Amino acid sequence: MPPNPLIALVNGRLVGDHGPREGQVVLVRGKRIVAIVAHDDARIGDAQKHDLQGHLLLPGFIDVQVNGGGGLLFNDAPTVDTLRGIAQAHRKYGTTGMLPTLITDTAEQMHAALTAVDEAIEQRVPGILGIHVEGPFLATARKGIHNADLFRLPDASDVEVLTAPHKGVVMLTLAPDQVSPAIIARLSEAGVVVVAGHTGADYATTRAALDAGVCGFTHLYNAMTPLASRDPGVVGAALDDPYSWCGLIVDGHHVHPATLRVAIAAKAQGKCVLVTDAMPPVGSDNPIYVLNGQTIVMRDGICQSEAGVLAGSGLDMAGAVRNAVEMLGLPLAEASRMASSYPAAWIGLDRTHGRIAAGYHADFAVMDDSFTVRETWVDGVAYPVV
Repeated sequence: MPPNPLIALVNGRLVGDHGPREGQVVLVRGKRIVAIVAHDDARIGDAQKHDLQGHLLLPGFIDVQVNGGGGLLFNDAPTVDTLRGIAQAHRKYGTTGMLPTLITDTAEQMHAALTAVDEAIEQRVPGILGIHVEGPFLATARKGIHNADLFRLPDASDVEVLTAPHKGVVMLTLAPDQVSPAIIARLSEAGVVVVAGHTGADYATTRAALDAGVCGFTHLYNAMTPLASRDPGVVGAALDDPYSWCGLIVDGHHVHPATLRVAIAAKAQGKCVLVTDAMPPVGSDNPIYVLNGQTIVMRDGICQSEAGVLAGSGLDMAGAVRNAVEMLGLPLAEASRMASSYPAAWIGLDRTHGRIAAGYHADFAVMDDSFTVRETWVDGVAYPVV
């Protein structure tokens, strides 16, 4: 067999812009998609056939906010081995690309996390696309589960570390009421994907941050000033701005489904993105973990401290897609895009990731009609799940 045989993904239902369609075959060679062809295309005869058994074929999911999984927390050990374990845990839920997320920590830990992600990409750990640094430039009033004792203002060394050349995407969540537009502009101009979150900013401050380079919002509605009649707040700025992206945790716990539908209706299509904010219990049998010295327990999919503070989630991307369809009433095609092409666009990878199209990475989630993932493909390699 040649080193890069042509593989034909047959007997599947390709989920495109108009929903699932039968009779289409995806041809893959190496890491890339060669073509999407009809079932009687001559090239299929010479290809190695892979039977999808009638299941749905979706673009692989891209999660821009993953704190942990498989019993591992990125903050605890920002190493290549940790990243490999987290990516493997999420792969069983159709996640083919992720931004491992370091929540508020020391400058030393932030540097270690950036280095680990660079090394993981260098070593071609499947699924690692970059890093999401969530904090420590946040507002105490909206700290959530973050350790406010570690909050600080960015200094020159922070900016230097974040804007240095890195192997993958660097996303940074900061509070616009803590970080000046000048620094936001410097980070954005250097290629950092700057987003707002854990902030007590008002509308005007958030608007100024958007003008300076903020391009999105971390877990919209949570840990930010709400929309009110005479005080639009961060939420109002997010919904009012036509260009920014909004991460949505669709687990039924972080945000009410009706509130999520309002955001989706308000934003232009393509600007609402499914995220998990996943913690170690995802892909693990252990519902307990320790975060900032606090014991967190996952019960009924809700991760909370003893004081009842939400601490990330127990959500996976297959569950997010399922909830978007069943809880929010979205078409499968749109839920699929919210988990693939839209996040790819947010982080600037939409020319190579997030779609089933010729020339794109061969990243797929193979799901049955109950939204259970059967296989996950990353760069043309199939990983059976069940």
